[in-house]
Amino acid sequence: MDLQIAGNSALVTASSDGLGKAAAQALVEEGVNVVINGRDAEKLDATATELAALGGGDVIAQPGDLLEPDDLSLLVERTVDAFGGIDHLVTSAGGPPSGPFTDIPIDEWYRTYDLLVMSVVRLVHEAAPYLEDGGGTIVNITSRSVKEAIDGLVLSNAVRMAVIGLEKTLSKELAPAVRANAVLPGPHETARIRDLIEQQVERGDVESYEAGLSARGASIPVGHIGDAMGLGYTVAFLSSPLASFINGVAVPIDGGMGASNL
Repeated sequence: MDLQIAGNSALVTASSDGLGKAAAQALVEEGVNVVINGRDAEKLDATATELAALGGGDVIAQPGDLLEPDDLSLLVERTVDAFGGIDHLVTSAGGPPSGPFTDIPIDEWYRTYDLLVMSVVRLVHEAAPYLEDGGGTIVNITSRSVKEAIDGLVLSNAVRMAVIGLEKTLSKELAPAVRANAVLPGPHETARIRDLIEQQVERGDVESYEAGLSARGASIPVGHIGDAMGLGYTVAFLSSPLASFINGVAVPIDGGMGASNL
């Protein structure tokens, strides 16, 4: 399917690996020129080489820390300088530490808020004039924890909800020029999941990687955990004119494991 976004430009944060990388890849496959981002410059360059080899849109690697306001400004500046503007902003970030409420230091709450919320606020603030100029999109990659609290993830449960409140507000205040949506991923086969399963294999908890992967998907209605590219293609669709009437929504991508009605 042609999503009609070839030649557009996009900025995708935290995209050297995982779900951010999948979103960047899906956009590149559609012919979108993409700036990717991560803290590890060597890993980021390797990802840029991999995505460029797909033969779609151009790919530029811009290292940066989402906790550093100057790095966020530079991300937007680099995208505009390279591609003449920004049509699509996709925000992603690493997950905060897990643990019960009483084990989380107060300073970690401030760090998590800066990482998950203020990075989005600053990026949108910088990118909004360009997004509004030609009609653009924002897609926030968050977590299914905004729908249902997940045991042991108090930081994610509490803080990520602010991104959804921001996304919903932006969907009205920036309309009709800009559409803003979010995706709420459940478990996907990313590097973190692969590492956890490999540790289980080493400990003898499961016989093989395949057995560990199957066990993790057993409780999900569709019978397996997610493929990161499935989420990436959803992000690309939401960024396209084919989704022109989808605005202000938060889409769970969890294989049906959520129990909430809305």
